[in-house]
Amino acid sequence: MSTTPKKPDVNKGTQGEALASKAPKSSDNENRRYEIVQRGQLHTLNYRCYFRDTQTNTIVSPFHDIPLVNEEHNKDQSETIYNMVVEVPRWTNAKMEINKQLKMNPLVQDIKNGKPRFVHNVFPYHGYLWNYGALPQTWEDPNHVDEDTKTTGDNDPLDVCEIGTTLHATGSIIPVKIVGVLGLIDEGETDWKLIGIDIRDKLATQINDIDDVDKHLPGLLEATRRWFKYYKVPTGKPPNKFALNEQYGDRAYAQRVIDETRKYWEKLASGETKVEEKVCSITNTTLKNRGRISKEDAETIVEADEKHEKEAAKLDSSVHQLSYVQDDEERSTKDKKF
Repeated sequence: MSTTPKKPDVNKGTQGEALASKAPKSSDNENRRYEIVQRGQLHTLNYRCYFRDTQTNTIVSPFHDIPLVNEEHNKDQSETIYNMVVEVPRWTNAKMEINKQLKMNPLVQDIKNGKPRFVHNVFPYHGYLWNYGALPQTWEDPNHVDEDTKTTGDNDPLDVCEIGTTLHATGSIIPVKIVGVLGLIDEGETDWKLIGIDIRDKLATQINDIDDVDKHLPGLLEATRRWFKYYKVPTGKPPNKFALNEQYGDRAYAQRVIDETRKYWEKLASGETKVEEKVCSITNTTLKNRGRISKEDAETIVEADEKHEKEAAKLDSSVHQLSYVQDDEERSTKDKKF
């Protein structure tokens, strides 16, 4: 019998090796109305993850067609429950995102230097600290200067950090309530980070506003702030800044952010706000606007992509390497201590 230890598989997370991503599975999708349609190969530039409405058997946009409000879970709720499209599962670092430029806005892996992007693992974390995703039918308008951040929007749907205890796969659509928000200024653009929790989570009844997060998940908010401040530093960029004196906005403030970005999306979808299709596509199959296309045309878009390969592309072990970061402000504070 060989005593040679088995080499860890960086693609499957064996022998304690962290996963770079959690491949989409329709069974992970809580909202049974939608299923995923994958094309290409995961962790390559040709990968696409589309969504299909099973009621109408039609491809839909996760940006424009999937509703902001989760109607099923709002029937018996005194607060608004939203649909969250999960892009990046917790503890993974493949930067999956809703693509604004491609028609029907599939989930793709972001590109950096011509290659699929993996976010650096800033010590002591591997990848993202939460299930990370977006609220559909919201938009941070790049033409609008926010009163509190003093910067323009980043041309994306609102981001959500889902802080529950379950690991959700890319492509999952989950019901969340929003309890707060962090005002990130990322490379000079407004990039709000909503703090939310899956309403089915065991902690959901106990976490209803931002102060409850520190009470039940001590350390998470501070870790979140530090993560967003430094996650691009390993690439040679300076630490990010924050609005609101680096403090979190509460549930009420977060709701105002959602309401505002919903209005910006409505103006985008209606054509009132003019944006080139190559910058932000409004192609959809459900809205009554100039971007609507037929069911058949949407299907043609999907079929034009390469067929799906079940095996993800092999990854280099470097995607799991740690980066260590300390900025001048932290170093100065440390040097003053005895």
